[in-house]
Amino acid sequence: MKLLVMSDTHGNAEVIKQVSERHKDVDTVIHCGDSELAFDHEYLENTKRVRGNCDRDSRFPNEELFSLSGKKIFVTHGHLFNVKSSTMNLFYRAKEVEADAVFFGHSHVLGCELLDNVLFVNPGSLLIPRGNNDKSYTIVEFVNDEWYVTAYTAERNEIFKKRFQLIK
Repeated sequence: MKLLVMSDTHGNAEVIKQVSERHKDVDTVIHCGDSELAFDHEYLENTKRVRGNCDRDSRFPNEELFSLSGKKIFVTHGHLFNVKSSTMNLFYRAKEVEADAVFFGHSHVLGCELLDNVLFVNPGSLLIPRGNNDKSYTIVEFVNDEWYVTAYTAERNEIFKKRFQLIK
């Protein structure tokens, strides 16, 4: 399984198109909210997408839960879980929906971690990064009981690659 995850593009439709066209080999594209585009915008077609606090189109769901390659994927923006203060509320929600991976944005801070065998990824922002980070997005892969998270700048320079092995 291979996923392209982005967030917080705040009206920059072209960056969504550019990054998506760069990674045509992914199984799914995920946008974690604050696209500030219409739900049916052509660059969001075939994209799992959620509503951020800056999205005005009410057709965006607050959460998306789907299965892919036997893994349950949970997507939300994060503002409804107060992720700028703590990811604890998001962790509880992930456990409640039995998610294997959680993708969220809102803070504009790139990061990833494995908590109790649940992968949490914030791809940062492709427009307004915070925390002295570059504009960023991630490619997330699951292979042989391991998660691989590779973060890239908007220009496709690798920021980091991390491996997380599930505990059996």
